[in-house]
Amino acid sequence: MKELQDKIIAITGASSGIGRACALLAARLGATPILLARSEDSLRTIVEEIKHETPNTGFYSLDVTNMKQIVDVVENIHTQYGRIDIWVNNAGYGVFSSFTDTTLEDIQDMMDVNYLGTVRCTKAILPYMLERKHGHIVNVASVAGKLATPKSSGYAASKFAVIGFTQSLRQELKDSGISVSAVNPGPVRTPFFNRADPTGSYQRSVEKFMVTPESVAQAILHTVHTRQGDVTIPRYMRAGAVLSHLFPRFFEQVIAPRLNKK
Repeated sequence: MKELQDKIIAITGASSGIGRACALLAARLGATPILLARSEDSLRTIVEEIKHETPNTGFYSLDVTNMKQIVDVVENIHTQYGRIDIWVNNAGYGVFSSFTDTTLEDIQDMMDVNYLGTVRCTKAILPYMLERKHGHIVNVASVAGKLATPKSSGYAASKFAVIGFTQSLRQELKDSGISVSAVNPGPVRTPFFNRADPTGSYQRSVEKFMVTPESVAQAILHTVHTRQGDVTIPRYMRAGAVLSHLFPRFFEQVIAPRLNKK
């Protein structure tokens, strides 16, 4: 991925999981990752891990629900580094429970972080990219944004929104020099499930289907090379999404019950 050499890549949700893996891989490939998350201590630890590969890497505390903070951080990065070539909207979380047991606050918060956090960050970074007529925005959505399953209505809705936003924005920015991609992982072996599924039952039931954060990071950074608009990992999960759209009745009666693992 020579396209990453000397690129400035900002990553939200970089304190663990996919974001951390993306930062480490980007550094190995010659990019300068800028780590963004709420936990400064975690970010500082990761920066120390990769400074020997990329001495100029840095971090900023960032809450994606705070628009003023986002604007200030984007401005500070441009002041310090001169540009942002790639922005990865990765911050997000989930709560897995039945709709009747999920609080309205949980649903609102997931939408605020997962969807509106992506929108806010994109709103802040896009004018700079448009001015340069260059850039790539990668939104980390989910297979749940293509294929909803029980006990994830709030989370799935937020990721459906991310995918819809990504598709629309990609069409708006055609021929602008700016690429917009969605990367849709299935279950990933990360601390995500500590909050989404405290009992651990769902994680145990899908263990054999889980992908590593490193494989998702590879998919994210590969889009910089391919400019592909939509990537699902693992690839075979695309089949479920296609079936659900082409044959919705068959899918709900035959396939969906087999996916109810929560």
